[in-house]
Amino acid sequence: MIRLFLALAATIGFGLFLASCNTLSKEECVAADWRVIGESDGAAGHEPQQRFAAHAKSCERVKIVPDQTIWFQGYQAGLVRYCTPLSGLARGQAGSGYANVCPPETAPGFLRGFGLGSKQHELQARLSSMQNDYSFKETGIDELSDKLRDAKDDERSELRRRIRDLEDDLHDIRRDQRDVQDELDRVNEDVEWFQRNPNAELPAPGY
Repeated sequence: MIRLFLALAATIGFGLFLASCNTLSKEECVAADWRVIGESDGAAGHEPQQRFAAHAKSCERVKIVPDQTIWFQGYQAGLVRYCTPLSGLARGQAGSGYANVCPPETAPGFLRGFGLGSKQHELQARLSSMQNDYSFKETGIDELSDKLRDAKDDERSELRRRIRDLEDDLHDIRRDQRDVQDELDRVNEDVEWFQRNPNAELPAPGY
């Protein structure tokens, strides 16, 4: 009975895993407007070959073959919305990847925005990580200070040393935070400038 239950659970789990890999449900395959789906995929910046192949795989379950020509027409229309400087900025700010899908005539503008947004996202993530590290070490100091009050004489020297080490770490983190914050402030200024001038070249240093 237990073996049957485990086998059933494994089967259900595998089925759920497969379902999670499907880009379209059975109902969506049946009612599909392939131009609309293609436009949505292009506007999201999906890599075309992989995305269309995934749709075809999803719709095999209901024996439906996607119309690649119509889908690709929609995809190209969606790509026009995706491959803009401000779209690149938003994608970079969100920490998204880029599948190298923009054509040569629009890729430079998209990549200017994407590089700038990615830099902003990276610096914000670094500050967040530093703050978490700072809070963790502060908690460590509090815990060691509590131990110090009740410690035996032969333990006090080691506890004080560990507290000093953590305090030195906090000093280093504060210094690094100031440097990163200064850099982020400059990038934020560039973002504001870029939002007003999305089609212009970025001022030095560029991203």
